[in-house]
Order: sequence, then C-alpha cells, then structure tokens
Amino acid sequence: MNRTFFIKTILAVSMLFSASVMAEQKQTLGKWDVHYSAFNSTVLAPSIATQYGLTRSASKGVLNIAVLDKKTQKAQSPGVSGQVVNPLGQIQELEFQQVTEGDASYYLAQFNYTNAETLRFTIQIGDQQTLKFNQEFWLND
Repeated sequence: MNRTFFIKTILAVSMLFSASVMAEQKQTLGKWDVHYSAFNSTVLAPSIATQYGLTRSASKGVLNIAVLDKKTQKAQSPGVSGQVVNPLGQIQELEFQQVTEGDASYYLAQFNYTNAETLRFTIQIGDQQTLKFNQEFWLND
C-alpha cells in the first residue's frame, strides 16, 4: 500500500464519520509534521483490524501516528512511544507497531477507555519531540 492509498483510505473513513468522532490532526514538532488520529476501533473493517492485529471493541481505541519530514513530506521512522492517562490518573503504556507500506510509514497503538472519558495522550517522537493532546471518547453501542 503506498502513501497515496493510505491517505485516500483515511479520507474515505473520515468522510463516513463526523469530525468530532474521527479527525486527523497535525502538529509541527521540530523538523517533522506529525499527523495523528485517535478513534474507536469499531470504525475499522474487520478485515483491516485482523490484518494489523487490532481488536475491534466499543471500549478500545486506536491511535494512528504518521511522521513526515516538514520540508519534503516524506515518511520518517523516528520511533514512537507514549502513554495515555484517564481522568482517574490511571496510566496505560502504549505499545506501538510500525507499519510500512510502500512509501508510507505510520505507527498504530490501541488503548482502553470508558464512556464519556477524556484521555490525555503524551507521545515521544524520536529522542527530542513530545506530542501532547486530549480527546474525549464515548462508548459505541
């Protein structure tokens, strides 16, 4: 799968869901443009979830991170690690898997949540950059 196919897939899935449910976001961190999206795992087709070893569940989310060179927009592989914290202060360490398909490279991780829960994400990009964001999640019936 090349980068163009990946981007088209993300756009197609994004069109199916409102921006509040699944929105790709971007932060520029140093020499990188970091694109990220966190969403409920049930939006994934069963075949896609199986392909990447992801569990589809109303209480499981997926975090997708792509790191691109700010100038060339070529995929980068700086390594990604991180954690997510719920409102009670419970920490989940994120276990990222790197996916490389053609020119595209991105990182996927799963996390748990409960209904109407705002999670705080802290992601280390390479050795020098930190991505932080909060997002609210709802259980899907």
